[in-house]
Amino acid sequence: MFSRGSLERASVYALGLVCTASLAAAGPCDIYSSGNTPCVAAHSTTRALYSAYFGALYQVKRGSDGATTTIAPLLPGGVANAAIQDIFCANTTCLITIIYDQSGHGNHLTQAPPGAFSGPDSNGYDNLADAFGAPVTLDGQKAYGVFISPGTGYRNNAATGIATGDAAEGMYAVLDGTHYNDACCFDYGNAETSSTDTGNGHMEAIYFGDCTVWGTGSGSGPWIMADLENGLFSGLSPSNNAGDPSLSHRFVTAIVKGEPDQWAIRGGNAASGSLSTYYSGLRPNVSGYNPMSKEGAIILGIGGDNSNGAQGTFYEGVMTSGYPSDAIENLVQANIAAAKYATTSYTSGPALSVGSTISIRATADTTRYIVHNGSTVNTQSISSSSTRPLKRQASWIVRTGLANSACFSFESVDTPGSFIRQSNFELLLNANDGTKQFYEDATYCTLAGLNREDNLIRSWSYPTRYFRHYDNLLRVASNGGVHTFDTTASFNDDVSWVIGIGFA
Repeated sequence: MFSRGSLERASVYALGLVCTASLAAAGPCDIYSSGNTPCVAAHSTTRALYSAYFGALYQVKRGSDGATTTIAPLLPGGVANAAIQDIFCANTTCLITIIYDQSGHGNHLTQAPPGAFSGPDSNGYDNLADAFGAPVTLDGQKAYGVFISPGTGYRNNAATGIATGDAAEGMYAVLDGTHYNDACCFDYGNAETSSTDTGNGHMEAIYFGDCTVWGTGSGSGPWIMADLENGLFSGLSPSNNAGDPSLSHRFVTAIVKGEPDQWAIRGGNAASGSLSTYYSGLRPNVSGYNPMSKEGAIILGIGGDNSNGAQGTFYEGVMTSGYPSDAIENLVQANIAAAKYATTSYTSGPALSVGSTISIRATADTTRYIVHNGSTVNTQSISSSSTRPLKRQASWIVRTGLANSACFSFESVDTPGSFIRQSNFELLLNANDGTKQFYEDATYCTLAGLNREDNLIRSWSYPTRYFRHYDNLLRVASNGGVHTFDTTASFNDDVSWVIGIGFA
Protein backbone atom coordinates (compact mmCIF):
# COMPACT_ATOMS: atom_id res chain seq x y z
CA MET A 1 0.00 0.00 0.00
CA PHE A 2 1.37 3.46 -1.02
CA SER A 3 1.32 6.59 1.14
CA ARG A 4 0.02 9.86 -0.31
CA GLY A 5 3.57 11.23 -0.43
CA SER A 6 4.92 8.25 -2.34
CA LEU A 7 2.03 8.47 -4.82
CA GLU A 8 2.77 12.16 -5.39
CA ARG A 9 6.43 11.41 -5.94
CA ALA A 10 5.50 8.61 -8.35
CA SER A 11 3.19 10.97 -10.24
CA VAL A 12 5.91 13.61 -10.57
CA TYR A 13 8.36 10.95 -11.75
CA ALA A 14 5.87 9.66 -14.30
CA LEU A 15 5.23 13.20 -15.55
CA GLY A 16 8.97 13.67 -15.92
CA LEU A 17 9.17 10.53 -18.01
CA VAL A 18 6.34 11.76 -20.23
CA CYS A 19 8.05 15.15 -20.70
CA THR A 20 11.38 13.50 -21.41
CA ALA A 21 9.78 11.14 -23.91
CA SER A 22 7.96 14.04 -25.56
CA LEU A 23 11.16 16.05 -25.97
CA ALA A 24 12.98 12.96 -27.25
CA ALA A 25 10.38 12.65 -30.00
CA ALA A 26 10.49 16.37 -30.78
CA GLY A 27 12.58 17.99 -33.49
CA PRO A 28 15.04 20.83 -32.81
CA CYS A 29 12.43 23.46 -33.64
CA ASP A 30 9.84 21.86 -31.35
CA ILE A 31 12.42 22.12 -28.57
CA TYR A 32 13.17 25.76 -29.34
CA SER A 33 9.43 26.53 -29.32
CA SER A 34 9.11 24.93 -25.89
CA GLY A 35 11.60 27.51 -24.65
CA ASN A 36 9.67 30.44 -26.20
CA THR A 37 12.41 30.97 -28.80
CA PRO A 38 10.72 29.59 -31.93
CA CYS A 39 12.51 28.89 -35.20
CA VAL A 40 12.02 31.58 -37.82
CA ALA A 41 14.18 29.71 -40.35
CA ALA A 42 14.93 25.99 -40.45
CA HIS A 43 17.09 24.51 -43.22
CA SER A 44 18.25 20.94 -43.75
CA THR A 45 18.82 18.63 -46.68
CA THR A 46 19.21 15.64 -44.36
CA ARG A 47 16.10 15.56 -42.15
CA ALA A 48 12.96 17.28 -40.88
CA LEU A 49 13.58 19.69 -38.00
CA TYR A 50 10.01 19.50 -36.62
CA SER A 51 8.49 16.23 -35.46
CA ALA A 52 5.45 16.69 -37.73
CA TYR A 53 7.20 18.22 -40.77
CA PHE A 54 6.53 16.30 -43.98
CA GLY A 55 7.07 19.00 -46.57
CA ALA A 56 9.88 19.69 -49.02
CA LEU A 57 13.44 19.76 -47.67
CA TYR A 58 15.22 20.77 -50.85
CA GLN A 59 14.96 20.86 -54.64
CA VAL A 60 17.38 19.33 -57.14
CA LYS A 61 17.82 20.19 -60.81
CA ARG A 62 18.83 17.56 -63.35
CA GLY A 63 21.66 18.27 -65.77
CA SER A 64 20.27 16.23 -68.64
CA ASP A 65 17.05 18.19 -69.18
CA GLY A 66 16.81 20.91 -66.53
CA ALA A 67 13.91 19.20 -64.78
CA THR A 68 13.50 19.64 -61.03
CA THR A 69 12.05 17.62 -58.17
CA THR A 70 11.73 18.12 -54.43
CA ILE A 71 13.07 15.80 -51.76
CA ALA A 72 10.93 15.32 -48.64
CA PRO A 73 11.34 13.19 -45.50
CA LEU A 74 10.57 9.50 -45.64
CA LEU A 75 8.16 10.04 -42.74
CA PRO A 76 6.94 13.10 -40.81
CA GLY A 77 9.87 14.30 -38.76
CA GLY A 78 12.16 11.81 -40.49
CA VAL A 79 15.27 11.54 -42.65
CA ALA A 80 15.32 12.77 -46.26
CA ASN A 81 14.15 10.32 -48.91
CA ALA A 82 17.51 10.16 -50.67
CA ALA A 83 16.32 7.31 -52.91
CA ILE A 84 14.12 9.80 -54.80
CA GLN A 85 17.20 11.88 -55.60
CA ASP A 86 19.16 8.80 -56.64
CA ILE A 87 16.40 7.74 -59.04
CA PHE A 88 15.69 11.20 -60.42
CA CYS A 89 19.38 11.97 -61.02
CA ALA A 90 20.36 8.58 -62.43
CA ASN A 91 22.68 8.80 -65.47
CA THR A 92 23.15 12.55 -65.15
CA THR A 93 24.31 15.27 -62.76
CA CYS A 94 22.16 17.18 -60.26
CA LEU A 95 22.48 20.47 -58.37
CA ILE A 96 20.74 21.67 -55.21
CA THR A 97 18.69 24.68 -56.33
CA ILE A 98 16.53 25.42 -53.28
CA ILE A 99 16.91 24.64 -49.57
CA TYR A 100 13.42 25.04 -48.17
CA ASP A 101 12.58 26.75 -44.89
CA GLN A 102 10.65 24.33 -42.69
CA SER A 103 9.53 27.04 -40.22
CA GLY A 104 6.60 28.27 -42.32
CA HIS A 105 8.10 31.73 -42.79
CA GLY A 106 9.06 31.06 -46.40
CA ASN A 107 12.74 31.83 -45.79
CA HIS A 108 14.03 29.51 -48.49
CA LEU A 109 17.67 29.65 -49.61
CA THR A 110 18.45 29.94 -53.31
CA GLN A 111 21.45 30.72 -55.52
CA ALA A 112 23.24 33.75 -54.05
CA PRO A 113 23.18 36.85 -56.28
CA PRO A 114 26.23 39.04 -56.90
CA GLY A 115 27.09 41.65 -54.32
CA ALA A 116 30.35 43.41 -53.51
CA PHE A 117 31.85 40.17 -54.85
CA SER A 118 30.49 38.44 -57.93
CA GLY A 119 30.15 34.71 -58.26
CA PRO A 120 31.53 32.51 -61.04
CA ASP A 121 28.15 32.17 -62.80
CA SER A 122 27.91 34.00 -66.12
CA ASN A 123 25.45 36.44 -64.51
CA GLY A 124 27.61 36.97 -61.45
CA TYR A 125 25.62 34.58 -59.26
CA ASP A 126 27.37 32.05 -57.07
CA ASN A 127 27.52 28.39 -58.04
CA LEU A 128 25.04 25.81 -56.79
CA ALA A 129 26.14 22.77 -54.79
CA ASP A 130 26.36 19.29 -56.23
CA ALA A 131 23.50 17.14 -54.94
CA PHE A 132 25.83 14.18 -54.29
CA GLY A 133 28.86 15.98 -52.85
CA ALA A 134 28.24 15.28 -49.15
CA PRO A 135 26.80 11.80 -48.54
CA VAL A 136 26.08 10.83 -44.92
CA THR A 137 23.82 8.53 -42.95
CA LEU A 138 21.43 9.39 -40.14
CA ASP A 139 20.63 6.37 -37.99
CA GLY A 140 21.79 4.22 -40.91
CA GLN A 141 19.65 5.97 -43.55
CA LYS A 142 21.42 7.71 -46.43
CA ALA A 143 21.08 11.45 -46.92
CA TYR A 144 23.03 14.26 -48.59
CA GLY A 145 24.42 17.48 -47.14
CA VAL A 146 25.37 20.70 -48.92
CA PHE A 147 29.04 20.67 -50.01
CA ILE A 148 30.18 24.27 -50.47
CA SER A 149 33.21 24.70 -52.73
CA PRO A 150 34.82 28.13 -53.22
CA GLY A 151 32.42 30.12 -55.40
CA THR A 152 29.29 28.35 -54.14
CA GLY A 153 26.68 30.13 -52.03
CA TYR A 154 23.00 30.47 -51.06
CA ARG A 155 21.08 33.50 -49.83
CA ASN A 156 17.71 35.08 -49.06
CA ASN A 157 17.76 38.88 -49.00
CA ALA A 158 14.00 39.17 -48.41
CA ALA A 159 13.63 36.94 -45.36
CA THR A 160 10.83 37.54 -42.84
CA GLY A 161 10.87 37.21 -39.07
CA ILE A 162 14.68 37.30 -38.79
CA ALA A 163 16.14 39.55 -36.09
CA THR A 164 16.99 43.12 -37.10
CA GLY A 165 18.75 45.89 -35.23
CA ASP A 166 19.74 44.71 -31.75
CA ALA A 167 16.91 42.16 -31.43
CA ALA A 168 17.70 38.81 -29.81
CA GLU A 169 18.27 35.69 -31.86
CA GLY A 170 19.96 32.29 -31.78
CA MET A 171 21.23 29.91 -34.42
CA TYR A 172 22.90 26.56 -34.76
CA ALA A 173 24.36 24.58 -37.64
CA VAL A 174 25.63 21.02 -38.04
CA LEU A 175 28.79 21.12 -40.18
CA ASP A 176 31.60 18.89 -41.43
CA GLY A 177 34.47 19.64 -39.06
CA THR A 178 37.07 18.42 -41.56
CA HIS A 179 36.02 20.53 -44.57
CA TYR A 180 37.11 24.16 -44.24
CA ASN A 181 39.71 26.69 -45.37
CA ASP A 182 41.16 30.06 -44.40
CA ALA A 183 39.25 32.14 -46.95
CA CYS A 184 36.27 34.38 -46.27
CA CYS A 185 33.74 33.29 -45.25
CA PHE A 186 31.94 30.02 -44.59
CA ASP A 187 28.91 31.42 -42.75
CA TYR A 188 25.34 30.54 -41.85
CA GLY A 189 23.14 33.20 -40.35
CA ASN A 190 22.04 36.83 -40.38
CA ALA A 191 23.49 39.21 -42.99
CA GLU A 192 22.93 42.36 -45.03
CA THR A 193 19.95 42.58 -47.35
CA SER A 194 22.04 44.36 -50.02
CA SER A 195 24.80 41.71 -50.40
CA THR A 196 27.28 44.46 -49.56
CA ASP A 197 29.26 45.45 -46.45
CA THR A 198 27.18 48.12 -44.72
CA GLY A 199 29.29 48.39 -41.59
CA ASN A 200 30.26 46.92 -38.25
CA GLY A 201 27.52 45.00 -36.50
CA HIS A 202 25.30 44.53 -39.55
CA MET A 203 25.74 40.73 -39.45
CA GLU A 204 25.44 37.98 -36.87
CA ALA A 205 26.34 34.61 -38.39
CA ILE A 206 28.09 31.38 -37.50
CA TYR A 207 31.55 31.13 -39.05
CA PHE A 208 33.62 27.93 -39.27
CA GLY A 209 37.18 27.73 -40.59
CA ASP A 210 40.77 28.72 -39.86
CA CYS A 211 40.87 32.26 -41.20
CA THR A 212 43.28 34.38 -39.12
CA VAL A 213 42.75 37.79 -40.75
CA TRP A 214 40.52 39.09 -37.92
CA GLY A 215 40.09 36.95 -34.79
CA THR A 216 41.35 33.54 -33.73
CA GLY A 217 40.84 30.95 -31.03
CA SER A 218 43.40 28.66 -29.47
CA GLY A 219 45.65 26.49 -31.62
CA SER A 220 45.65 26.56 -35.40
CA GLY A 221 41.91 26.06 -36.02
CA PRO A 222 39.38 25.47 -37.30
CA TRP A 223 37.25 27.50 -34.92
CA ILE A 224 33.62 28.39 -34.44
CA MET A 225 33.48 32.18 -34.50
CA ALA A 226 30.86 34.84 -35.15
CA ASP A 227 30.91 36.91 -38.33
CA LEU A 228 29.66 40.29 -37.11
CA GLU A 229 30.81 42.09 -40.29
CA ASN A 230 34.31 43.48 -40.66
CA GLY A 231 35.44 40.93 -38.14
CA LEU A 232 35.35 37.26 -37.22
CA PHE A 233 35.07 37.29 -33.44
CA SER A 234 35.92 34.45 -31.06
CA GLY A 235 35.01 36.45 -27.95
CA LEU A 236 35.18 39.89 -26.41
CA SER A 237 38.63 40.64 -27.80
CA PRO A 238 38.73 41.39 -31.54
CA SER A 239 41.95 39.41 -31.85
CA ASN A 240 41.90 36.23 -29.76
CA ASN A 241 39.94 34.12 -27.30
CA ALA A 242 42.09 31.34 -25.86
CA GLY A 243 38.89 29.68 -24.64
CA ASP A 244 37.67 29.07 -28.19
CA PRO A 245 39.31 25.74 -29.09
CA SER A 246 40.41 24.24 -32.39
CA LEU A 247 37.93 21.49 -33.24
CA SER A 248 38.59 18.12 -34.85
CA HIS A 249 35.15 16.45 -34.76
CA ARG A 250 33.94 14.97 -38.04
CA PHE A 251 30.50 16.45 -37.32
CA VAL A 252 30.37 19.77 -35.46
CA THR A 253 27.46 21.50 -33.75
CA ALA A 254 28.11 25.26 -33.94
CA ILE A 255 26.03 27.83 -32.04
CA VAL A 256 26.03 31.63 -32.02
CA LYS A 257 23.42 33.71 -30.21
CA GLY A 258 23.06 37.37 -29.35
CA GLU A 259 20.88 39.89 -27.52
CA PRO A 260 21.47 43.44 -26.24
CA ASP A 261 24.78 43.62 -24.34
CA GLN A 262 25.25 39.83 -24.53
CA TRP A 263 26.30 37.12 -26.98
CA ALA A 264 27.75 33.61 -26.90
CA ILE A 265 29.55 30.92 -28.89
CA ARG A 266 28.90 27.28 -28.04
CA GLY A 267 29.81 24.04 -29.78
CA GLY A 268 30.52 20.37 -29.58
CA ASN A 269 30.60 17.01 -31.31
CA ALA A 270 27.37 16.65 -33.28
CA ALA A 271 27.64 12.85 -33.18
CA SER A 272 27.82 12.50 -29.39
CA GLY A 273 28.28 14.28 -26.10
CA SER A 274 27.31 17.67 -24.77
CA LEU A 275 27.89 21.29 -25.71
CA SER A 276 30.63 23.51 -24.33
CA THR A 277 30.48 27.28 -24.00
CA TYR A 278 33.46 28.93 -25.68
CA TYR A 279 32.38 32.49 -24.94
CA SER A 280 29.47 34.11 -23.14
CA GLY A 281 29.60 37.76 -22.23
CA LEU A 282 29.64 41.33 -23.48
CA ARG A 283 29.68 42.41 -27.09
CA PRO A 284 33.12 43.17 -28.64
CA ASN A 285 34.53 46.46 -27.38
CA VAL A 286 34.85 47.91 -30.87
CA SER A 287 32.65 50.65 -32.31
CA GLY A 288 29.53 49.44 -34.09
CA TYR A 289 28.94 46.14 -32.30
CA ASN A 290 26.96 47.37 -29.31
CA PRO A 291 24.21 47.96 -30.13
CA MET A 292 24.05 45.74 -33.20
CA SER A 293 22.49 46.77 -36.54
CA LYS A 294 21.46 43.39 -37.91
CA GLU A 295 19.57 43.50 -41.22
CA GLY A 296 17.81 40.12 -41.40
CA ALA A 297 18.96 38.45 -44.62
CA ILE A 298 20.11 34.79 -44.47
CA ILE A 299 23.35 33.45 -45.96
CA LEU A 300 24.93 30.03 -46.35
CA GLY A 301 28.53 29.45 -47.41
CA ILE A 302 29.42 33.09 -48.07
CA GLY A 303 30.09 36.39 -46.28
CA GLY A 304 27.62 39.22 -46.01
CA ASP A 305 29.14 40.99 -49.03
CA ASN A 306 29.08 37.73 -51.03
CA SER A 307 32.77 37.05 -50.39
CA ASN A 308 32.76 33.46 -51.65
CA GLY A 309 36.26 32.05 -51.31
CA ALA A 310 35.43 29.71 -48.43
CA GLN A 311 34.50 26.05 -48.32
CA GLY A 312 32.58 23.87 -45.90
CA THR A 313 29.71 21.40 -45.62
CA PHE A 314 26.29 22.16 -44.12
CA TYR A 315 23.81 19.51 -43.00
CA GLU A 316 21.20 21.39 -40.97
CA GLY A 317 20.67 24.67 -39.17
CA VAL A 318 18.07 27.02 -37.74
CA MET A 319 17.63 30.63 -36.68
CA THR A 320 15.38 31.60 -33.78
CA SER A 321 13.44 34.56 -32.51
CA GLY A 322 14.73 35.34 -29.03
CA TYR A 323 17.85 34.32 -27.12
CA PRO A 324 17.70 30.56 -26.39
CA SER A 325 18.76 29.35 -22.97
CA ASP A 326 21.71 27.01 -22.59
CA ALA A 327 19.29 24.39 -21.26
CA ILE A 328 17.20 24.48 -24.45
CA GLU A 329 20.33 24.29 -26.60
CA ASN A 330 21.52 21.32 -24.58
CA LEU A 331 18.26 19.52 -25.43
CA VAL A 332 18.75 20.43 -29.10
CA GLN A 333 22.27 18.99 -28.95
CA ALA A 334 20.87 15.75 -27.49
CA ASN A 335 18.42 15.60 -30.39
CA ILE A 336 21.22 16.14 -32.92
CA ALA A 337 23.35 13.42 -31.33
CA ALA A 338 20.33 11.08 -31.35
CA ALA A 339 20.04 11.60 -35.13
CA LYS A 340 23.27 9.56 -35.37
CA TYR A 341 25.14 11.36 -38.12
CA ALA A 342 27.79 9.07 -39.61
CA THR A 343 30.04 8.91 -42.65
CA THR A 344 29.34 6.73 -45.66
CA SER A 345 31.04 5.88 -48.95
CA TYR A 346 32.04 8.65 -51.34
CA THR A 347 32.70 6.17 -54.14
CA SER A 348 30.72 3.72 -56.26
CA GLY A 349 31.26 1.50 -59.27
CA PRO A 350 34.24 -0.84 -59.64
CA ALA A 351 36.43 -0.80 -56.55
CA LEU A 352 40.00 0.48 -56.75
CA SER A 353 42.76 -1.18 -54.78
CA VAL A 354 45.17 1.20 -53.05
CA GLY A 355 48.69 0.42 -54.23
CA SER A 356 47.60 -1.04 -57.55
CA THR A 357 48.78 0.37 -60.88
CA ILE A 358 46.08 1.43 -63.32
CA SER A 359 45.54 2.91 -66.75
CA ILE A 360 42.65 5.29 -67.51
CA ARG A 361 41.14 5.06 -71.01
CA ALA A 362 38.59 7.35 -72.63
CA THR A 363 35.42 5.51 -73.60
CA ALA A 364 34.71 7.89 -76.48
CA ASP A 365 38.03 6.94 -78.14
CA THR A 366 39.16 3.43 -77.29
CA THR A 367 42.82 4.12 -78.11
CA ARG A 368 43.36 7.20 -75.97
CA TYR A 369 44.62 7.07 -72.39
CA ILE A 370 45.40 9.68 -69.74
CA VAL A 371 49.12 10.46 -70.06
CA HIS A 372 51.45 13.08 -68.71
CA ASN A 373 54.16 14.88 -70.65
CA GLY A 374 56.13 16.69 -68.00
CA SER A 375 53.55 18.63 -66.04
CA THR A 376 50.96 18.51 -68.83
CA VAL A 377 48.20 15.91 -68.53
CA ASN A 378 46.36 14.98 -71.70
CA THR A 379 45.20 11.94 -73.68
CA GLN A 380 47.35 10.13 -76.20
CA SER A 381 46.88 7.07 -78.37
CA ILE A 382 48.62 4.00 -76.94
CA SER A 383 48.88 0.54 -78.45
CA SER A 384 50.93 -2.58 -77.87
CA SER A 385 53.64 -1.10 -80.07
CA SER A 386 53.95 2.13 -78.08
CA THR A 387 57.26 2.84 -76.41
CA ARG A 388 57.92 1.78 -72.82
CA PRO A 389 58.46 5.39 -71.65
CA LEU A 390 55.04 6.38 -73.05
CA LYS A 391 53.37 3.40 -71.38
CA ARG A 392 54.95 4.39 -68.07
CA GLN A 393 53.67 7.94 -68.53
CA ALA A 394 50.18 6.43 -68.91
CA SER A 395 50.40 4.35 -65.71
CA TRP A 396 49.22 5.57 -62.30
CA ILE A 397 49.54 4.20 -58.77
CA VAL A 398 46.32 4.36 -56.73
CA ARG A 399 46.94 6.04 -53.38
CA THR A 400 44.65 6.78 -50.47
CA GLY A 401 43.14 10.21 -51.01
CA LEU A 402 45.50 12.87 -49.70
CA ALA A 403 42.63 15.08 -48.48
CA ASN A 404 40.00 12.43 -47.78
CA SER A 405 40.80 8.78 -47.12
CA ALA A 406 37.41 7.77 -48.53
CA CYS A 407 38.64 8.76 -52.02
CA PHE A 408 41.86 8.42 -54.04
CA SER A 409 44.93 10.19 -55.38
CA PHE A 410 46.86 9.14 -58.48
CA GLU A 411 50.66 9.07 -58.38
CA SER A 412 52.76 8.92 -61.53
CA VAL A 413 54.65 5.64 -62.03
CA ASP A 414 57.58 7.26 -63.83
CA THR A 415 57.70 10.40 -61.63
CA PRO A 416 57.39 9.16 -58.03
CA GLY A 417 56.03 11.73 -55.60
CA SER A 418 54.11 13.58 -58.31
CA PHE A 419 50.31 13.39 -58.55
CA ILE A 420 47.51 14.42 -60.85
CA ARG A 421 46.11 17.65 -59.40
CA GLN A 422 43.82 20.38 -60.68
CA SER A 423 44.81 24.01 -60.82
CA ASN A 424 42.25 26.48 -62.17
CA PHE A 425 40.37 23.36 -63.29
CA GLU A 426 43.23 22.19 -65.52
CA LEU A 427 44.78 18.81 -64.71
CA LEU A 428 48.52 18.87 -64.15
CA LEU A 429 51.22 16.56 -62.83
CA ASN A 430 52.92 18.26 -59.88
CA ALA A 431 55.16 17.16 -57.04
CA ASN A 432 53.41 16.77 -53.71
CA ASP A 433 54.38 19.84 -51.70
CA GLY A 434 52.65 18.68 -48.52
CA THR A 435 50.18 21.56 -48.36
CA LYS A 436 46.49 21.28 -47.55
CA GLN A 437 45.71 22.95 -50.88
CA PHE A 438 47.70 20.36 -52.83
CA TYR A 439 46.03 17.50 -50.96
CA GLU A 440 42.60 18.84 -51.86
CA ASP A 441 43.53 19.52 -55.49
CA ALA A 442 44.87 15.97 -55.86
CA THR A 443 41.97 14.00 -54.31
CA TYR A 444 39.30 12.37 -56.47
CA CYS A 445 36.35 10.06 -55.93
CA THR A 446 35.52 7.34 -58.48
CA LEU A 447 31.87 6.75 -59.29
CA ALA A 448 29.78 4.51 -61.50
CA GLY A 449 29.55 5.92 -65.03
CA LEU A 450 26.66 7.95 -66.39
CA ASN A 451 25.94 6.07 -69.57
CA ARG A 452 27.68 2.69 -69.73
CA GLU A 453 29.88 0.28 -67.76
CA ASP A 454 32.55 2.84 -67.09
CA ASN A 455 33.69 5.27 -64.40
CA LEU A 456 33.53 8.91 -63.43
CA ILE A 457 36.45 10.55 -61.65
CA ARG A 458 35.10 13.44 -59.60
CA SER A 459 37.05 16.16 -57.84
CA TRP A 460 36.60 15.82 -54.07
CA SER A 461 36.94 19.56 -53.43
CA TYR A 462 34.76 20.59 -56.41
CA PRO A 463 32.21 17.77 -56.64
CA THR A 464 30.32 19.34 -59.55
CA ARG A 465 33.51 18.73 -61.60
CA TYR A 466 34.79 15.56 -63.26
CA PHE A 467 37.83 14.46 -65.27
CA ARG A 468 36.97 15.49 -68.83
CA HIS A 469 38.98 15.28 -72.03
CA TYR A 470 38.32 18.33 -74.16
CA ASP A 471 40.44 18.87 -77.26
CA ASN A 472 42.57 16.06 -75.78
CA LEU A 473 43.51 18.22 -72.79
CA LEU A 474 42.35 17.16 -69.33
CA ARG A 475 40.15 19.37 -67.18
CA VAL A 476 37.85 19.02 -64.22
CA ALA A 477 34.62 20.17 -65.86
CA SER A 478 31.04 20.73 -64.78
CA ASN A 479 27.92 19.85 -66.76
CA GLY A 480 27.31 23.42 -67.91
CA GLY A 481 29.22 26.50 -66.76
CA VAL A 482 31.16 29.56 -67.83
CA HIS A 483 34.15 27.75 -69.31
CA THR A 484 34.27 26.40 -72.84
CA PHE A 485 35.16 22.97 -71.48
CA ASP A 486 31.98 23.00 -69.32
CA THR A 487 29.77 22.66 -72.38
CA THR A 488 26.91 20.20 -71.98
CA ALA A 489 27.47 18.81 -75.49
CA SER A 490 28.80 15.23 -75.26
CA PHE A 491 29.39 15.72 -71.53
CA ASN A 492 28.51 12.15 -70.52
CA ASP A 493 30.86 10.68 -73.12
CA ASP A 494 33.72 13.05 -72.33
CA VAL A 495 33.68 12.33 -68.58
CA SER A 496 33.45 8.55 -68.97
CA TRP A 497 36.57 6.42 -68.40
CA VAL A 498 37.51 2.77 -68.31
CA ILE A 499 39.95 2.03 -65.48
CA GLY A 500 42.15 -0.93 -66.34
CA ILE A 501 45.44 -2.54 -65.43
CA GLY A 502 48.45 -0.27 -65.75
CA PHE A 503 50.95 -0.64 -68.56
CA ALA A 504 53.95 -0.56 -66.20
